[in-house]
Amino acid sequence: MTHPKIIPGAPAVHHQASRRLFMRQAGALSLAAGAGAPLALNLLAAGSAAAQGVGDYRAIVCLFMFGGNDAFNMVLPTDSATWAAYTAMRSSIALLPPGTPPNPGASAGSAARMGGVLPIVPTNPQGRTYALHPLMTRLQSMFDTDRRLAIVANIGPLVAPTTKAQYNTPAHPRPPRLFSHNDQQSIWQTMMPEGATQGWGGRIADMVVGGNARAVFTAISASGSAVWLSGQSVRQYQVSGAGALRLGADTNNLVYGSATVANALANIARSAQGSHVFEADVAATAARSIDSESILRGALRPASDPAFGTPPAGGGSYNPSADPKLQVLSPTNGNPVFSPLAQQLQMVARLVQAGVSGATGVRRQVFFVSLGGFDTHSNQNPQHTDLMARVAHAMAYFDTALGAINARNNVTTFTASDFGRTFTSNGDGTDHGWGAHQFVMGGAVRGGDLYGSFPKLVARNSSTGEFDSPDQVRNGALLPTTSVDQLGATLGRWFGLSDSQALEVFPSLANFNTGVRNLGFTS
Repeated sequence: MTHPKIIPGAPAVHHQASRRLFMRQAGALSLAAGAGAPLALNLLAAGSAAAQGVGDYRAIVCLFMFGGNDAFNMVLPTDSATWAAYTAMRSSIALLPPGTPPNPGASAGSAARMGGVLPIVPTNPQGRTYALHPLMTRLQSMFDTDRRLAIVANIGPLVAPTTKAQYNTPAHPRPPRLFSHNDQQSIWQTMMPEGATQGWGGRIADMVVGGNARAVFTAISASGSAVWLSGQSVRQYQVSGAGALRLGADTNNLVYGSATVANALANIARSAQGSHVFEADVAATAARSIDSESILRGALRPASDPAFGTPPAGGGSYNPSADPKLQVLSPTNGNPVFSPLAQQLQMVARLVQAGVSGATGVRRQVFFVSLGGFDTHSNQNPQHTDLMARVAHAMAYFDTALGAINARNNVTTFTASDFGRTFTSNGDGTDHGWGAHQFVMGGAVRGGDLYGSFPKLVARNSSTGEFDSPDQVRNGALLPTTSVDQLGATLGRWFGLSDSQALEVFPSLANFNTGVRNLGFTS
């Protein structure tokens, strides 16, 4: 195979790969379905040999943290030299060292109120010691004891491996529009700036959708529209925390108490009233929504099922906001607070159970959930502390729910965010960075270890004002040493993609040595 040449603007190579994938699938489908079949319907049913004959069920879940998560306060090296640099650069927002007891009388959300960071012991520590945020107790045990949680260190979008000298060389290719929220959210999800229409989760789904009897349930978002899920042939399907989005009829398939009215409304929605292509597409979308909701309504266990929630006492109606399983303790006042992120993952767990049982006719699925609020330019400690509590609680809840349905080995979850943040503090917060640390969780994950190279963190040189580290650029932001392509390709290989298919989904992967294209965090 000829590898793409590394040139400035190299992400454009994805367009070439996308055209190749599109033409290959469209050509095969035109033979299978006939020249007269609508191309959109052909592509919806498309798949590849990767999923043919696959008997097991697997799912990938993306947990996106919108705003740019401060990974420096989530995964912390605690060796003496690094800790000294950390506290020097972050005196106003630094967390406390391991073993520091919490002070209940300290201000809400403060480092003193939480106590020291939580030590973790990676299998291969790379000569350092580490800890997690003080409110990630359950993730600490998942890392050290359960071995279902791993850390991918210093990861971010890259076109090719990039040294600090190359970063400062304009001719060397690098992702466009660094440090921009919208663009970096898009690049993390698609490898292209804002405006891209296809994500790498969707492109992976394109490769495996042929193994699904119902293609419509291949890519599902529980958090609104997510470009990460959109492929060439695969369309994302959106659900709410309560279930599938319903068109017209209620849960009993009634409108104004009448099944006749409900059926009439469904027939109107399904039918194009004219010959215009747009009308036909709207009608097809409505029909898809009606049919899909009907299938899910019968396939999903209720949210109050003990595997996912808490059955209401006395046979009352289920209220997710009052379900203790979906409540996280607020670091501010210690009171339980409803977690929308946990409810999103509750919905995903219910869909996973339906997939594992065969009720939805899928063998491979990709899911998207999200949490916002991570743009911590100010008031960082209280704000970020609350966010870390929510992430840790939701991930622990999801792990428990998957355990209850015996599906931990079938699902791999990873975190992502716009970018990391600066090592320096602006006084009460941090600014936009680049690389960051991310979690990968699941029964198939080789947990309890670090993947990728953990960065060298130093304080600013008082003479030059620069950071004398090969891994830090402006304001101490991390220069990634692991690419999103490598993370995605590793997940894709676990999903069943071949090496050549991984290169189709991630063309820039060809710019990395073959030995590092699979990070090895899945078994």
